[in-house]
Amino acid sequence: MKICYLDAFSGISGDMTVGALVDAGASAGALIEALEQLGTGARFSVEKTARCGIAASKFRVETGDRGQKARHLSHILKMIEGASLSGRVKQNASAVFQRLGEAEAQVHGVPVEKVHFHEAGAVDSIADIVGACIALDLLDVEEVHASAINVGSGTIKTEHGVLPVPAPATAALLAGKPIYARGPEAELTTPTGAALAVTLASSFGPLPAMRILSVGHGAGDRDFPTQPNVLRALIGEKTAAPEATLVSVIEANIDDSSPQVLGYALERLMEAGALDATLTALQMKKNRPGSLLRVIARPEDRERLAQIVFAETSTLGLRIQEVERRIQERRVITVETVFGPIRGKIAGGKTEGEATFAPEYEDCREIAARTGTPLREVLAAAQNAYLKYPK
Repeated sequence: MKICYLDAFSGISGDMTVGALVDAGASAGALIEALEQLGTGARFSVEKTARCGIAASKFRVETGDRGQKARHLSHILKMIEGASLSGRVKQNASAVFQRLGEAEAQVHGVPVEKVHFHEAGAVDSIADIVGACIALDLLDVEEVHASAINVGSGTIKTEHGVLPVPAPATAALLAGKPIYARGPEAELTTPTGAALAVTLASSFGPLPAMRILSVGHGAGDRDFPTQPNVLRALIGEKTAAPEATLVSVIEANIDDSSPQVLGYALERLMEAGALDATLTALQMKKNRPGSLLRVIARPEDRERLAQIVFAETSTLGLRIQEVERRIQERRVITVETVFGPIRGKIAGGKTEGEATFAPEYEDCREIAARTGTPLREVLAAAQNAYLKYPK
């Protein structure tokens, strides 16, 4: 599987995304030819440049006054649907604009149908969003991942006056995603860039396990003296190497919540997307028995899960730290037993003969309850069936 990792260490915008993907190998000629199918009358170009000494590609759209026409979301979606583009490009571009429209509607407190796209609906932004989707298609990228997003800091001038960074629509789009501010006081991430990232990326965090095929840099408009104002795109193939990721560990020592409350808290945390949630017995101060609640969370889920801990337990404070998590590649198979099919996970080992097999507990439990067979016998039957499974 070919994947793309968007490294937004200096933010992300629509034109930076297109430039990075072209720099990573997408054909500029094919991109421009496809964009002309939109019938906007704009002129498109890609030029080589540099930001803080780093070679990059700059995507430009010349629109004149035509690019400033306000449009409704429905008009933009019809434009995309009517163009001679692949089905995947149309689907992705429409999804990005839908997400952007919903964010603008939330900010202005109006139905999405009434949102007027001004800067976001101009021809240059349409070209940025559609162009990014075309470039991913040209590179045959099947999966997109993104780093934590550097949004910048300071203030920006908008049609609504001076506003803090990130802009309201950008903040709404990036809700629940890992963001930070570092570098010059400037808007590093735009609503268009944020919409592309949150719509197309399946995960946010460290670089996934991959074999890099190409690297591209997309230039932003400004050239900062302290850091390269570029978006880096890494294109590669997903590998079977053990995955190393950063996760957030949320902990709390609790000595005044009942077991029922703590059990319910664990259920809520797992249902809300925690990677794991456990309770460990403690002997706390004043010789009181207590529990250590530990939650392992994706960085983008950290704040939401922390709020669940506060809501469902009596703790008044939490400890949160970032740690590295290693995961072996796993896949699910189904083995045939005397009780019927049972699913299980294979993990570890270079070959299936060296791997370990773990029967799916819920499958075994259901069979044990339905047939009256001891659970240990069902588990043993699944393990024996795996030994005969084709390797």
